[in-house]
Amino acid sequence: MWKCPKCNREFSNTNQSHYCVTSDNINEYINNAPEEHRETLLRVRETIRAAAPEAEERMSWKMPTFWQGKNLIQFAVHKNHLGLYPGPDAVEAFADRLTAAGTTFSKGAIQIPWAVSMPYDLISEITRYNIDATKKDE
Repeated sequence: MWKCPKCNREFSNTNQSHYCVTSDNINEYINNAPEEHRETLLRVRETIRAAAPEAEERMSWKMPTFWQGKNLIQFAVHKNHLGLYPGPDAVEAFADRLTAAGTTFSKGAIQIPWAVSMPYDLISEITRYNIDATKKDE
C-alpha cells in the first residue's frame, strides 16, 4: 500500500493519481480544486442548491454532499471528469439522457468528462428526482 504524503489516503498503486481532499468544508474543497475546474464546481453546487433548497450541505466520503433525510447527491472533482453520485435508481432512470449527454456511468455513479458541456439542467432534474424519491420513502 502507498500512502499519499499530503492527504494520507492509502492506495494499492504507488504514486496513484488522485485529488487530495484535506478539508471537511465544501468551500475549501472547491477552493482547493484545480483552478480550471472551480467555476464548474461552483455552478454544479449552485445548480444542486437551486433544485434542492431545503437540503443540507455537508461533506461525506470526502465529497460535497447534499442531504435531505438521506444523501440526495454528491459530486467530486477527478483528473478527467466530474463525478456525480446520485445513487443507482437515479442513474438507471436517466441512463438514456446520460448517454446522450456524453457521460459514462455505472451503478450509482456518473462520470462527466471535463471536455463535454456540463449538463446542468440534467443535474438539476436528477437532484429533483432524488428529492421526489426521498418523499416517497417517508
